[in-house]
Amino acid sequence: MPAVLIRPAALADLPGLHPVVERAYRGDTARQGWTHEADLLVDPRTDLATLATLIEGDSRLLIALDGATILGCVNIASRGARLAYLGLLCVDPDIQARGIGKQLIAAAEAAARDTFAADRIEMTVIDKRTELIAWYERHGYVRTPEIRPFPVPIDPPLTMTVLVKPLR
Repeated sequence: MPAVLIRPAALADLPGLHPVVERAYRGDTARQGWTHEADLLVDPRTDLATLATLIEGDSRLLIALDGATILGCVNIASRGARLAYLGLLCVDPDIQARGIGKQLIAAAEAAARDTFAADRIEMTVIDKRTELIAWYERHGYVRTPEIRPFPVPIDPPLTMTVLVKPLR
């Protein structure tokens, strides 16, 4: 797929973005792609109010567009001490594996450097998602020994693997 337009999300974008996020992470439509959590979690991934918090303060929500169609997103946030956090990377399951995720990561890393003066970026991935962790490793992220609890208590509990990448 050719380069897509990637820009910061606005509040007006969120009603169109929210279903893309849900389709990418949860439910049967997510299973059309390979990066879903549908086999691990059933609750909604997010909501409009939470997405709204990602476009203010020390956080940016970037969206990928083809014309007016939202293809995916990524969140980048400052953690202080020149560290940024990358999260909520998703691409609509119907168009995964076309390079859009790679373009979103590159835009997020540039935003981390340019907006937050970060010299490294971290992310967390559910530890059971070995194929996704391997994909991030192919993009320069390194698994650390740190394991964090999943942010929402569930039974059985999940844990998050922390990956870090230096930003040059």
